[in-house]
This record gives sequence, structure tokens and C-alpha cells, in this order.
Amino acid sequence: VAQSELAQHKSPGDIWMAVDGHVYDVSKFARLHPGGSQIIEQYAGQDVTGVFFELHRKDVLAKYAKLRVGRLEGAKEDGTLGEVGAISAVPFAEIPAFQGQNSPYYRESHKRLLQAVRSFVQTELEPIAESADLSGEYPDLELRQKLGKSGMFGIRLGPGPWLKALGSLGIKIPGDVAPEDFDYFHEMIAHQEFGRLGRPGFIDSLGAGYGISVPAIFHFGSDEVKRTLGPQLLMGDKHSVLSISEPFAGSDVAALQATAEKTPDGKFYAVNGLKKWITEGMYADYFVTAVRTGKTGTPKDLSMLLVERGPGLETKQIKTTYSTCCGTCMVIMNNVKVPVGNLLGKEGNGFRQIMYNFNHERWIITTSLIGQGRQAVADTFMWARQRKIFGKSLIDQPVIRNKLAASAASLETLQAFLETVTYDMCKTKGGAVGDRLAGPIAMLKYHTTRTAWQIADDCVQIFGGRGITRTGMGAKVEGFKNYVKYAAVYGGSEEILADLSVRMAMRAFPPAAKL
Repeated sequence: VAQSELAQHKSPGDIWMAVDGHVYDVSKFARLHPGGSQIIEQYAGQDVTGVFFELHRKDVLAKYAKLRVGRLEGAKEDGTLGEVGAISAVPFAEIPAFQGQNSPYYRESHKRLLQAVRSFVQTELEPIAESADLSGEYPDLELRQKLGKSGMFGIRLGPGPWLKALGSLGIKIPGDVAPEDFDYFHEMIAHQEFGRLGRPGFIDSLGAGYGISVPAIFHFGSDEVKRTLGPQLLMGDKHSVLSISEPFAGSDVAALQATAEKTPDGKFYAVNGLKKWITEGMYADYFVTAVRTGKTGTPKDLSMLLVERGPGLETKQIKTTYSTCCGTCMVIMNNVKVPVGNLLGKEGNGFRQIMYNFNHERWIITTSLIGQGRQAVADTFMWARQRKIFGKSLIDQPVIRNKLAASAASLETLQAFLETVTYDMCKTKGGAVGDRLAGPIAMLKYHTTRTAWQIADDCVQIFGGRGITRTGMGAKVEGFKNYVKYAAVYGGSEEILADLSVRMAMRAFPPAAKL
């Protein structure tokens, strides 16, 4: 399309525009534009690339690709949208090892998995993320099955027996990674790639509760439960969540009050009580539930039951500060009959099982937060180059470069800490499980949530009003800013974890050590 032809289409009802070398017919779209048709008419018949990228994210171009009528004559080859799954060259947009840094942690299989997961996220999830997040719509069965059959549920459970089970179900690990080669760095990459969606409510709707409940079923469930329910969970046909927190007890799990008493015939447990802030609970089929089966007043009273949704179990939506699409709820149980075969492990082992799960859960929360933080920093870096104010780009201002430096430095220290702990998990029997890693993981999560506050603050300040808006250029920064506080609370609050990390360190303190 010649410049002269583009310039001819500049009247109401006949409007063409050029963006990044592509020419778009926006004649009909002008009437639908959120800012009204006047702003469109103002730039009709022109190349509006600079103005466009000050106001819109690049993915808007993909959304309206159908409006293209040709390429602008003399325009350079289009590179705006990039190849699906491609590694970014934007500074700090990738784990340093994927931008040229030498690292002992990653192999070619990690890069393959990264690009496979990124392709899935970009093609299957990005297009629906904003609408689902804003509407609060729960993920439907079709989406959950897509996550299951693509392996996206399975790989975010980490290394474990479910990986071989995926193969028996005809599910390949993304990037064609062999189950025996899959490690915690592969899992870390998967969580961070989902984190790049930047909308924490939507991210958590894609398996936050599932990911911390399924391992408990595989580790502690009966052979019959694993044989019948396991495949359905991995395929996405059924959905489970972890159900521990109560109005009466959060970090203090020993104070849980929900009860389970055996019926006179000994075939069932009658479960009564409340659970609160249960992520994904609104659309869960099964609840991995902490209950009190004893009356000694000690942690030995606690047991874990697999409670199926049915008579006596009701869920009610809780509206928190992020999207309701993740189904955060209160679970109300009134004489729910649970078969004794749904006991996970043995009676009285519940506290130990909860602790068994906590290390990995805390590591997952940390990993996702760092992934969201990396996307926020990358978006902020790009915004600082695109946005012009007082006649020059934001990044030309020393104060902006200072904030970017502070955020990037903080981000990379968190990534380095995460990689150190993750390597330890890879080399430790049982992975994250066990007392020795409880302290380091607690400290990692505490340090990450504290440091993420500073990163979020700098990113929001650079974006300004866009950084506190759920749509548009700063949407992922706004999401990250919200998730920081979530991560600081669930899985064990900052204060509890800081204290735990020091108490665990004190166990190894040499008695004779003195100044």
C-alpha cells in the first residue's frame, strides 16, 4: 500500500491507519473504539506506530489482525509480534541463562520445555486471560481437560510418580522431556511461564489448588484411589483442591477445628466444619481436607481425608482483591459422609502430611511470584522506552533508569536465591520434603515477598496510572502488585516463615560457638 493511497482513506466511514508496517481498515472499528471515533478520525490516513505503542500492548495487533488490508510500501519486515514461544532479547525478560549467561543448572531440555510451555500459554491462555479475569468466569471443563491432556497440569506437580502415569495416558511432557530427566528446574520454568500471564486470579484458576492437592493423593491415597481417581485428575476430567485453612486457624494448623467421626457401622467418617480461602474450591470435585479425628488436644489428632463434593458439602464464593475466576471459597461441611477408604495415610498423621506438603507449596508460590515479577520488569523496561514525556522517552530520565536498575538487581538476586534452593531440591532425596529444606525455603519465600514489594512499587511508579489499571499497558504490573500481598500471606505468612527460618537454623547452632 503506497503512502499516497493510505492518505486517501481519512474520512469518517473510510479510515485506514498504518501500525508497524501493516495497514488496517478501521472504518467500522472506529465506532466501537473505547475512546470514541473522534480519536481514530484524528489520525486517519497516517502511520500511527508511535502513538499506538504509547497507548496499547502489542497483542492488540494480533487480536485485530483481520482488519489488515496490506503492508505499507517500504516498510521493514514485521517483527512486532515475534514468533510464538520465542526467547526474548529484552533485557531482564528472561532467566539470565536463556540470554547468554553461563549456568550449571540448565540443559537443552529446559529450553525446549520453556518454549513449549510458552507457546501453549501464548496461544491458548493469553487470548482469554483478560476476559476471564475481568468477568470472574471459572475455567470450564474443556479448558481443564486441555491443561490435562497437554501435560500442563502434570508438569506443574513437579518430579514424581505422576510423570510416568502421564505416559500411560498418552500425555507427553512438553518439549519431549523424558520423565526420568524432568527435574525441579523444569517445574520452576513451567510455573514462571504461567506467571507471565500477569493476572494472578486467572493464573490461580489454572491449578493453584490442584497443584498442592494432587501430590497428597498420589503420595498418601490408597492404591484404589490412585488407580481410579489419579488418571481422571491428570487428564483434567476431575479437579481437586487443598482444604486446610479455617476461620479459626491459618498458619496455626494445629488449631484446626473441623472434625471427622466414624459412623457406628465403621464404613464412613461424618465430617463437620468450615474451611475458608480455599483456592479453586468453587469448581472442585474433591477436597483434600485436614480434619480432627482425635481428642487429645495435640497435633496427633489431625488426619487427612479425600472429601468428594456431594450431599452436605456446600461452597460459597469469597470475594478477595483479585479475580473471582479462581473460585476462592468457603467450604461448609454438615455431616458429609466420607468412605473410610478415602483416608489419606493413617489416622493421626495429618499434621505430618500437611508439613510434608508445605515446603513444595511455598516454593511454588515463590516461583510464580518471581515469574510474574520478571514479566512486570520486562513490561516496565519496554514501557520506559516507548513512553515519551516532556519531549523524550521515560528511560532518558536518570530517575527512571535508577528505578529500573533497582528492580532488575532485586529480581536477579531473587532468581539466584531460587536457583540455589532449587538445585538443593534436585540433589536432596525426596526433593523439597524434609526438615533440612524447611528453613531455606521459608527464608526464600520471606525474602522474595519482601523484595517483591520494592520491585512492584518501582514498576507501578514508572507506569503511573496504567500501573493501577486492570486493563491495557500496565495490566500485568497491576496484577503483580496485587499478587505480592497474596504471596506474603498464603502458604504461611511472612512473619511465621521468617521465624521458622531462624528456628531451623538454630537447630544446627554449635553449642560451643561464642564471639
